[in-house]
Amino acid sequence: MKKLFLVALCIPFFIGCKKEAPAEPVAETPAAETTEQPAEFADAKYTELGKKAIAAMTAGDMDGWTANFSDNAKYYWNGGDSLVGKPAIDKYWRDRRANVIESIAFSNDIWLPVKVNKPQRNESNGVWLLGWYDVTASYKKGKEMSQSMHILYHFDENDKIDQVYHYVDRVPIMAAMPK
Repeated sequence: MKKLFLVALCIPFFIGCKKEAPAEPVAETPAAETTEQPAEFADAKYTELGKKAIAAMTAGDMDGWTANFSDNAKYYWNGGDSLVGKPAIDKYWRDRRANVIESIAFSNDIWLPVKVNKPQRNESNGVWLLGWYDVTASYKKGKEMSQSMHILYHFDENDKIDQVYHYVDRVPIMAAMPK
């Protein structure tokens, strides 16, 4: 009777310890295909190009400022004015820096290099450098002007600027110009 009692007592123990059948192997699912995003961060070297450009403009180094422009660059302002070609851009800014602007300084600059893979509207594919900064300019025989500006640089396949969109408020500029 004792043996039967021990067997009855051990049966639940052995049932509870019974090895379960191994689970069916889970088929590995292939990694999700990476989808190209419409835009992504670009190399920080473009930020350095933007910083060098405003440093050159501050110093009056127009050769340094235009060094990264492509020959067929286009420069647009938010008011609709534009310049086409590196020679026209160089002539405009060289004249303005030599004959109109006494001094110019940039501060509080923020740069964001972005690579556009899939344009969403009318922007071009490739690398864009978005810049925001405060500008203080003194005009010859005029006054001082301060404002925040926004600029967009687009780089071609040779890392040369081929498009510029410059957003400025002309009212403080005109108020500071000599009458």
